[in-house]
Amino acid sequence: MNLQPWAPYLSIIEIILGVALTALVLLQAKGQDLGGFLGGGGDSGAFRTRRGVESVLHRLTIAVSVLFFLNTLLAFLAWGQVS
Repeated sequence: MNLQPWAPYLSIIEIILGVALTALVLLQAKGQDLGGFLGGGGDSGAFRTRRGVESVLHRLTIAVSVLFFLNTLLAFLAWGQVS
């Protein structure tokens, strides 16, 4: 499969997905204190159910991270074909 013509477009998509993934992770961490972010924490490691917007952000972060991974593989293959 010749991915060479797609290489520049995959690079642009990579940047967009990277910015989106960073924003989603920061939005999720916004409601937590710094101790919980660094591994300590006030909630003693207890898990809680995500509801509403928090659940949507969580699922969207997973989806964008999978797309980012797949796009990275395709971009790597595409740029490997460029002479």
